Amino acid sequence: MRLLSFRHFSRACLVFALACGALPPVTPAAHAERLKDLVAIQGVRDNPLIGYGLVVGLDGTGDQTTQTPFTTQTLANMLANLGISINNQSAGSSNSSTSALTSIQLKNVAAVMVTAVLPPFARPGEAIDVTVSSLGNAKSLRGGTLLLTPMKGADGSVYALAQGNMAVGGAGASANGSRVQVNQLAAGRIAAGAIVERAVQTSITQDGTMQLELNDMDYDTNQRIVSAVNNAFGSGTATPLDGRTIQLRAPADPAQQVSFMAQLEDLDVKPAQGAAKVVLNARTGSIVMNQMVTLENCAVAHGNLSVVVNTQPVVSQPGAFSNGRTVVAQQSQIQLKQDDGAMKYVKAGANLADVVKALNALGATPADLMSILQAMKAAGALRAELEII
Repeated sequence: MRLLSFRHFSRACLVFALACGALPPVTPAAHAERLKDLVAIQGVRDNPLIGYGLVVGLDGTGDQTTQTPFTTQTLANMLANLGISINNQSAGSSNSSTSALTSIQLKNVAAVMVTAVLPPFARPGEAIDVTVSSLGNAKSLRGGTLLLTPMKGADGSVYALAQGNMAVGGAGASANGSRVQVNQLAAGRIAAGAIVERAVQTSITQDGTMQLELNDMDYDTNQRIVSAVNNAFGSGTATPLDGRTIQLRAPADPAQQVSFMAQLEDLDVKPAQGAAKVVLNARTGSIVMNQMVTLENCAVAHGNLSVVVNTQPVVSQPGAFSNGRTVVAQQSQIQLKQDDGAMKYVKAGANLADVVKALNALGATPADLMSILQAMKAAGALRAELEII
């Protein structure tokens, strides 16, 4: 009979104890996030581009040129650049006939604005996506083709050229005054519709240092990031400058910088808990609060005032053989109703579940709850920051 060694016997006992629940469960590791999700590298940013152009090939759903004269002016200028004149006159000259432009009735052309985002480190020859939006009164851009459009940056320089067939994520039909439409037809997208012509110079290091910017300013999270970076790469690698910015000592060689940033972004850092905040959306009535929100003991009374106006037509019929005529009048009834607002006691809540339970006990609608939360904040019973969007 083969005997178990002490090491194997101890391991077997440990497995048996875990299976029976004799030992306390292992505490799960604290939630941490990658550094790339918490910070951004200063200087690495997108650059918006914008352009003005024409979409052609529409199925009679283009701009009404009598109401959008800039569409015909743009078309005339483009034709003049191609060597085509209107009424034997140069469309781009100052003595062009205005009537010649207004007489052009276009149905398949629409003036559009073209927007795109130039990503960091983009090089000439790369393709980027563009969004095309109607500028006039075109009914639909479905099936249209964007003509060559220069895309300019904030400095006025051309950084990309856009052209291509559009993809519109909608559909519509109309007949005899009736119309059905699904989604938006006045905007579309062209995948890889622009070619980068000029690169934006991006410099992330200056004098051997680079800077990280926290997505949300927090001194505690800043200090935790600095400690994690110094523990991984050595003391003095990271230095906090303020509550949002961290300065890093980076390698001078570009290849080493890429390796350094790849290792840096994979560091796990546990961010600090954010400040207590309640966000109120005044347009939709939505209310969102984080787990740090707490309540103090308070009493709330809230009554609803409603006004109902009911209007009904009343027909006045004249007598027989009279010269009167039938008249339809409007008769309105107005009712004013105010519900009783009893004083209700709201218990203090130490966590988010208790806060939600206490607020639900009021039985108020989201619109009324927004007013109640603002009043609680003014009375000092709500321990959170209110933000209205």
